[in-house]
Amino acid sequence: MAALAALGLFLTACATGGTGARDEGPAGTDVVAKGGATTAPASAASASPSPSKAPKRVDAVKLLEDDPEVSQSVKRALKPCVADEYPVDVSYGDLTGAASDDVVVNVMTCGDAVGIGSYVYREESGGYENVFKAEEPPVYAEIDRGDLVITQQLYKKGDPVSYPSSEEVITYSWSASRFTAESRTHTDYSNAVGGADSPAPDAN
Repeated sequence: MAALAALGLFLTACATGGTGARDEGPAGTDVVAKGGATTAPASAASASPSPSKAPKRVDAVKLLEDDPEVSQSVKRALKPCVADEYPVDVSYGDLTGAASDDVVVNVMTCGDAVGIGSYVYREESGGYENVFKAEEPPVYAEIDRGDLVITQQLYKKGDPVSYPSSEEVITYSWSASRFTAESRTHTDYSNAVGGADSPAPDAN
């Protein structure tokens, strides 16, 4: 009887197609989802972050020269300082939600790098539209976490260029197809440190 029982177990194993032990080797990486579809494992299925839009490089000098919104005084100052190097800073970033990055252009003087004009250009129909300008020197525009930040230094009569009396920082955000001032910070500087009227230190 014992021999018959052992023979029965052997035949049952052969009928099910099993080998009697698990095949060795790495486990499969595919996961069968509900409904029979095969999907990648969770670690591979997690989507990588979409790349940010690459900036389109522009010829900022030509952009300024062709722009009727730029004042003639700024255009006259738009000359190379050394060889073909213009006193122009260009930044790219998302300020207006356009398909391509917006372009922020600052024009400065060659001698002391005082900002004489700041502009924002937005791509429209294959070209660029001037959507912001500030031409009250000294002025400088920057992109800060999706906002436009304008810094203007203010001078009293007799202030040297390196020591303004005060500074205003204005933050703008884009809404309803225009820039709107959201906040303003005014800082008055002390004349006691570094100013022209500061007394000379005592040599004793």
